Amino acid sequence: MTTDVLHRQTWLDLDPLTAYALMRLRVDVFVVEQECPYPELDGRDLEPGAEHVWFEDASGPTAYLRLLKDPDGALRIGRVLTRADARGRSLAGRLVSASLENWPGPAVLDAQAHLTGWYARFGFEADGPEYIEDGIPHVPMRRPAANQARANQA
Repeated sequence: MTTDVLHRQTWLDLDPLTAYALMRLRVDVFVVEQECPYPELDGRDLEPGAEHVWFEDASGPTAYLRLLKDPDGALRIGRVLTRADARGRSLAGRLVSASLENWPGPAVLDAQAHLTGWYARFGFEADGPEYIEDGIPHVPMRRPAANQARANQA
């Protein structure tokens, strides 16, 4: 059973067992399941302002994403995933929604191409050409600042 408690912490605030569980889940999904042998531990987890956001159940983290601040001030969402046995419960969507809920500025991400429609539900639009990363097609996407989005709708 998934808890409804949203966890959000910086790397230094994570206890070692939680940090290990989060990193193991990232490796299990991105490196093993998606067969992308790349350095998952990229150093960005330690950046000032980096946050780890997740849900968990008795077996550990069920869904996860990482938030970073880009140099231009945009919120960068990345490493969005759901554990295989927890998929289909809208957990990743709840994490994205919660991460954007009180963020007034622009947000960016690099979506796997087959997920662009899913990210569009959160206000993201393609912001550049498709490219290949680790053998998987990706699309850069951007969500405008909240006040800019309202102005564009008027």
